[in-house]
Amino acid sequence: MCLRRDKLLYLMLIPFVVYYVLFYYLPFGGLRMAFMDYKPFLGMSGSHWVGFDKFREFFTGPYFWRIIRNTLSISGLNILFAFPVPIVLAILFNEIRSRRFRTAVQTISYMPHFISTVVIAGLVVNLLSPSTGIVNIVMQKLGIESVYFLTKPEYFQPIYVLQGIWASAGFSSIIYFSTLMSIDSSLYEAATIDGAGRWKQIKHVTLPGLLPTVGIMLLLQIGHIMQVGYEMIILLYQPITYETADVIGSFVYRVGLQNSDYSMSTAVGLFNGVISLILVMSANKLSKKISDVSIM
Repeated sequence: MCLRRDKLLYLMLIPFVVYYVLFYYLPFGGLRMAFMDYKPFLGMSGSHWVGFDKFREFFTGPYFWRIIRNTLSISGLNILFAFPVPIVLAILFNEIRSRRFRTAVQTISYMPHFISTVVIAGLVVNLLSPSTGIVNIVMQKLGIESVYFLTKPEYFQPIYVLQGIWASAGFSSIIYFSTLMSIDSSLYEAATIDGAGRWKQIKHVTLPGLLPTVGIMLLLQIGHIMQVGYEMIILLYQPITYETADVIGSFVYRVGLQNSDYSMSTAVGLFNGVISLILVMSANKLSKKISDVSIM
């Protein structure tokens, strides 16, 4: 009865189910490559089974600690600096009383999200160019010697985090702003009657209303702590900056697609997935125990 009544909704669901089956569940069979010395021409059945040799090779290799350190460092910087920005933006949007002005500001802040990663990388390269980049031009005007930022390992992670904030903070604020719109307006009216100004209303009404959503988003962020967006890193890094730029995702790309070591790249990807699952489960359990906020 329910199926017949909601058949159009179920029909709309089919493309998403097909997508997840094709690109998320069927590839599980390929995880066997992590335990093989996989050769494309021999296939799964013809490749030799090597057990955990690829994992041992990865754990004892020269790049293991470097990519783990860089991955955790960039993720930590994102949580510390990038994660709060959409929350602050949503609160600021909520404080704007002119609906037309707020819509204009929000639209402008959302726009970078829809720009191609390749284009954003090109903008970063041009802005930081040692000869024509606006940053170095301003530095030269101030009497400071120009710097080729993208060849300096110490600058790579701050550059990555800052471009990420610019590109995604506005769009990420949507979920927090939606939460603010659902807060009962009578709470603000009661706070006003009690003599609370705008700051105290934010402190005692807005922030508590946001807390459950912030908790859920933080849990999801922790679950992805080992999955730094490698596309931008691949576009910006170079061998001289591998020391601080190389992360798990870029390492998998180089080993799997450039060096054609599919077994090693699969092993590293599987390791990454298991660690991410453990992290999100642990964070969820801890959050549920402390604040009753959880995703399951």
